[in-house]
Amino acid sequence: MISVAAVGDLHVGSDVRGHYRKHLTGIADRADLLLVAGDLTRHGTVAEGRIAADELRDIGVPVVTVLGNHDYHSGAELEIAEVLRDAGVTVLEGNGTVVHCDGTRVGVAGGKGFGGGFAGRCASDFGEPEMKAFVGYTKSFAARLRHSLRSLDDADVRISLTHYSPVKDTLAGEPPEIYPFLGSYLLAEAIDESDVALAVHGHAHKGTEKGVTPGGVRVRNVALPVIQQAYAVYRLSEASGRR
Repeated sequence: MISVAAVGDLHVGSDVRGHYRKHLTGIADRADLLLVAGDLTRHGTVAEGRIAADELRDIGVPVVTVLGNHDYHSGAELEIAEVLRDAGVTVLEGNGTVVHCDGTRVGVAGGKGFGGGFAGRCASDFGEPEMKAFVGYTKSFAARLRHSLRSLDDADVRISLTHYSPVKDTLAGEPPEIYPFLGSYLLAEAIDESDVALAVHGHAHKGTEKGVTPGGVRVRNVALPVIQQAYAVYRLSEASGRR
């Protein structure tokens, strides 16, 4: 049995430097690793990226993160990712990693993800080039997510980590009109085909914590405004994702 801490949407800036880090004191006594579901920064500047890196540096457990839409805002996402990696944080974007936690091999795959909507109320790659590009981006990411999850052959437990949501369940509380900009069912399809124990995301600040994919995988929205604590902890066994 392992304990996974998770949070998203830290939105750090110079005025809150060090504020989040103090809440991570003792995390090693409560969790085996920390997942961060994107939007570490407010405006996606390198300076904010450095603050985020300092918040997560040397906290006593491995840290795996993805970037969010805010982290892309200033066009410095590659630099932010590098700053985080220099601080020892694993940054995923359409790839995966295996973390060894007290004898259990935890595979985490993911990336930012994108929108598009959910079954019956989703965008399609038909018509204008702009619409094809919008949906095409999500299709491409979903394909990479599926491949990355399936490639974690040596993992005992698999976790999907994205910023955008794979299900509409965890968006409840947000205006339905913006659901297509908060996630896509294509992510859930990739997850359901890949023997996943837990899917973690952020982005939906007014959403709901708990949901489930059509295939029965637990989904958790860990946006900080939703969980209302420094991180939530989820316990997984090696059999959690076995079907």
